[in-house]
Amino acid sequence: MIHTFFARLFSYVLFGALLLLNWKRSTVRANYEVARRWNPSAIKEDFPIFYERLLCNLARHAGELLFCFPLFKRLPRELSAYPYNLGEIRFEIAPESESVLQEMRQGGIFLTAHYGNYEAMGPWLCCLGVSLAASYIPVKPAFLNNILENKIRAVGGKTYSVNAKSPREFLRLLQDGRLFCLLADQDSRIPSAQSGTFLGAPAHINPLPGFLLKHRPETPVFICWIEEPNPKVKRFHAERLNMGEDHSAFNRWLEGRIVESPSLWYGFTHRRFFSTTPEIYNPH
Repeated sequence: MIHTFFARLFSYVLFGALLLLNWKRSTVRANYEVARRWNPSAIKEDFPIFYERLLCNLARHAGELLFCFPLFKRLPRELSAYPYNLGEIRFEIAPESESVLQEMRQGGIFLTAHYGNYEAMGPWLCCLGVSLAASYIPVKPAFLNNILENKIRAVGGKTYSVNAKSPREFLRLLQDGRLFCLLADQDSRIPSAQSGTFLGAPAHINPLPGFLLKHRPETPVFICWIEEPNPKVKRFHAERLNMGEDHSAFNRWLEGRIVESPSLWYGFTHRRFFSTTPEIYNPH
C-alpha cells in the first residue's frame, strides 16, 4: 500500500540522518543516566543500543504521522466493527477497553504521554465518537502550525486541537462534555508546579490535572496507548485511572510502560528533569 511504503522509506532516511547527526544524544544520555541511577530496572540495554532503538522507533512513528494518518481517520465508530483491516494494517480494540471507550464518549480528562504512536490516538478517538479537545501550544512558523492543527490534527475537516489559555477555558471544556486531553509527562517550569518523582528521581509535575480535579472532583480520568505487537497490528488500550490531586497514579502507569519498552518513550529526548537537576544537561 502506498501509505505504508512511503512511511517506511521516510523512516529509514530519517533514522539514518538522526543517527548521523547524533540528534539530542547528550539529552537522551542524561535522562538515561537518571533512569539507570534511580530506577535500575527501567532500562537494561547499554546506551548505544538503547539510543539507536529510540531513534528507530521515533523515525518509524514520524513516518506514520506524515503518511499513514489518513488511515487512522477512516476507522469505524462502532466497537463491534473491530478488528478492522485497512490496507496492510489490522486495527484492534483491546476487549477490556471497550467499556472504557464508552465512558470516554461522555467526556472527562485524558492524560497522555510521548509514548509510542501517541499522536495517532487523536484521530482514532475522534472516529470512535469521542468529543476530543487536545490542548496544545502553537508552533512556529505559522504555516507549520496551520498544517499541524488543520490538516494532521483534524478529522472530517474539524480540528481537535485546542489552544486553551486559562483554567476557566479548561473547566468549560469539561462542562461541555468534551474529553480534555493533555500531555502529562513533561517537566513543569511554572511557579505552581507540584513536587514529585518520576522514574524514582525528583521531578516537577504539571499542576493542571490536580487543579481540574479539585474543581470537578467527579471527573473521570483516562489513559490510553497503542500497542503494536508487530508492524501490521495496532491495538488500542484505554483505562480509567484512579487519581487524586497529584500525578502519582499517572506516573506509575507511565513508568510501567517505560520498564516494558523504554525505547518507546520519547520523553527521553526532552529535558525532563531540568527544573530539579539542570546541571545534568550541561555536564561540562
